[in-house]
Amino acid sequence: MKPVVVGVDGSPAAIMAALWGADEALSAAVPLRLISVIKTTHPSPEDYERDLRHAETSLRAAQVVVAATGKQVRVEADTPRGPAGAVLVEASRDAELVCVGSTGMRRYARSILGSTATELAEKAHCPVAVIRSDADPPASGINWIVVRMTDAPDNDAVVEHAAREAMLRQAPILALGGRPDELTETPDGDFERRVHEWHQRHPDVRVYPVTTKAGIARFLAEHRERVLLAVIGAAEADQLARLVGPSGHPVFRHPECSVLVVRD
Repeated sequence: MKPVVVGVDGSPAAIMAALWGADEALSAAVPLRLISVIKTTHPSPEDYERDLRHAETSLRAAQVVVAATGKQVRVEADTPRGPAGAVLVEASRDAELVCVGSTGMRRYARSILGSTATELAEKAHCPVAVIRSDADPPASGINWIVVRMTDAPDNDAVVEHAAREAMLRQAPILALGGRPDELTETPDGDFERRVHEWHQRHPDVRVYPVTTKAGIARFLAEHRERVLLAVIGAAEADQLARLVGPSGHPVFRHPECSVLVVRD
């Protein structure tokens, strides 16, 4: 069985990623593999001890939080060496899913979106969940799972992943239709047909179609909907920073949300 892999570093974002990953592992009936990466080389034995101690402490913290949920999921822990991004990309070769926090992996994070999350979104061999850094649960009220329906080759897989998450998270889906300006137009009737067919496959999922040419990031910036998760395809991975970016930052005009990048 391929595990759900979670990169942890002791940060609140990593703890949220571990909890998210535990739900995914339980749903798929696979193990949860927690990874805390340490550097390949160290200038002194003391630096190595600090690095190892931090990794082990981070793993224990994640294990305690997952255990406190009472969910019966088998947890594995590992402290491989190397750059965090490269280690997790390699782990993704044999993973059901990889989860990381939106702020990356402490010492390795240098950009507004953690470099680890960015590298994974672009290079992983399986779906990647980048989990928002809020330590608090989502605010009350509707928290949508948002997905765009297109005629792109991988869109069926993207929409199917959105449906699975909606069932797992008990959340409604906001399905955006029409085409972004840079893509080929699709008639509105075709969008309505796809929504109808999709709803027939998943009758228990609440889906609300919205006809718009805006991409997910622009739509959220303009409408400020409460979004639990945005589900995008691998070709849209360059939108990741715009979707997960920290709440209140001038570049981002909507509350931050988690993102699932679908790679099959």
